[in-house]
Amino acid sequence: MGKVDKKQQKKEADSIKRELMDLHRRTTLLLNFSIMNYTGFVKIIKKFNKTFPEQKGQHSELLEKDNICHEGKDAEQLVSKMEELYARWFCDDNIREARAQMLPKRGDGLSMDWSQLRLGYRLGMCAILALWVCWDCIWGLVSDGNATIGGRTAFPVFRACGGLLLLHWFWGVSVYVWTRFRVNYIFLFDFDPRIVDTPMNIFNESVDETLVFFICMLLYYKSGAHDMPEVIPAGGYPFLLVLYTCKKLIFPWKTRAPMWRAIWEVVSAPLYSPKFFHTYVGDIFTSMVKVFQDILWTLCFVFSGDFLRPEDLKDDLTPHPWQHAFWYKNVMIPLICLFPLWVRFNQCLRRYIDTSKRWPNLANAFKYAMSQTVTLFGAFHPLYMLHMNKKRQYATETVLESKPNNLFQVFWMGLFVSSSLYSFTWDVTMDWGLGKPRFGFLGPRLMFPNRLHYYGVIAIDLVLRFLWVLTLIPPQSGASFEMPQYLTAVTMSLELMRRTLWGFFRLEHEHRSNTEGYRRVDFVPLHFSTGHDHKYKKDKERIGWHVLAEVFTVTAIVIAISVTSVIAAQKATRHTRGEL
Repeated sequence: MGKVDKKQQKKEADSIKRELMDLHRRTTLLLNFSIMNYTGFVKIIKKFNKTFPEQKGQHSELLEKDNICHEGKDAEQLVSKMEELYARWFCDDNIREARAQMLPKRGDGLSMDWSQLRLGYRLGMCAILALWVCWDCIWGLVSDGNATIGGRTAFPVFRACGGLLLLHWFWGVSVYVWTRFRVNYIFLFDFDPRIVDTPMNIFNESVDETLVFFICMLLYYKSGAHDMPEVIPAGGYPFLLVLYTCKKLIFPWKTRAPMWRAIWEVVSAPLYSPKFFHTYVGDIFTSMVKVFQDILWTLCFVFSGDFLRPEDLKDDLTPHPWQHAFWYKNVMIPLICLFPLWVRFNQCLRRYIDTSKRWPNLANAFKYAMSQTVTLFGAFHPLYMLHMNKKRQYATETVLESKPNNLFQVFWMGLFVSSSLYSFTWDVTMDWGLGKPRFGFLGPRLMFPNRLHYYGVIAIDLVLRFLWVLTLIPPQSGASFEMPQYLTAVTMSLELMRRTLWGFFRLEHEHRSNTEGYRRVDFVPLHFSTGHDHKYKKDKERIGWHVLAEVFTVTAIVIAISVTSVIAAQKATRHTRGEL
């Protein structure tokens, strides 16, 4: 019991130390601000007296110290008081030691930011592993005629985990951009500031996840190509990646619990009244249709036990029985395509019920209804399968009337173009508040400095909106406008990138004006980054030698894996030559 009390006391003491040091730093900044204001005002008065000598002395009473910030005396007394408190509580009344401990340790040029070294080093490792994977795929295809990683049976697993990983990277970029340009996303999303990650923390987590992703992909490819000893079945490596991804989605629970709570409130619409963050998550879901399809494929791959089957590169394209089952192809996949749109549709209807405003809620609901119609026609209407009908015509040497088919093709094309243009127009005018002719087809009070960025993102959104509507068509539906499977990873990445760019301007517009009445007041305070990590960590901050030890350890592991891979490849080559 005594040990527990001592630990608790130490935690409380550390917490008081952090708060005192942070308050001391802020008060020092306030002192500097007061002195700068006083100095600047004195210089302004002197310049005024030189420019207008006939009015000299008119503002002399303002130069008195008591009238201008009291020359910073109040702030200076507060700084001294906090130094005395810190010295009394933690330094045995040694005021010099207290001042030394309370000085800011970062940004003074005397210490090194080891977190940036760690991030840069791991980014370099990710780049090398990515090049390694690409090289092995190309070399295996050219030299041996082996299938690339994209043709392997478990590639949808990597595509699903890669989509979630890419979303994590894009979230870090979004947080960095919003912080850089003072868009107060914490206030708009109603986040708890104590558990909000900084962009650096998000990038560190993402780069660690990327390392695991590429290592599992490389081991999977090497094991299937028999370039390394088969310790476990080749499908075991994507299974390990799935377990790691699930672990990262659940832990640390302190930060993941609010995320899952928000997701539940989003998918259970319209039972919950949507907040701004709920609608943002719902829009993200509409861009993750392909990711959700691959997640379903991954679940079936794992629970069916197919990951335990041994793989052979020569016979790796055998379809899984469940992949062509009616419940999977004609039920689950179309439902996944429709579900995110249905969620946003319900959110718009719930906003209409809560606010009794037809505009813009019903107009926004109509946008998602059009997208659902495109999905339904592409998934279930047999007259879209024009190329399938032509194949049957040539096979039976019969001639069928195709005018009705062409009629429905024209109708679908018109619906597709109308839905894409409607969504694009809504993005620019409603979500971003742009497109106003008197402001150069942009908007007032822009928070991003370069106007060309707005025009560039508008052009990109126009192109990728059409691509997004095509992704709503379920795969293997037989529709003549179905996206090829080999482009799925590319289209998925482009859509997530488009949604990230959309989020930059969406939050900017919500920051500038209370567009749909999610807040009672229109004013939003600017977001300032104080350099202090508000997230209370249980682990101590890693110092320099810990980072260096990690660098040397990881380097040794990579070298060992590389040497083992080369030796195994040489033995396999000699064995093959011996058989010949």
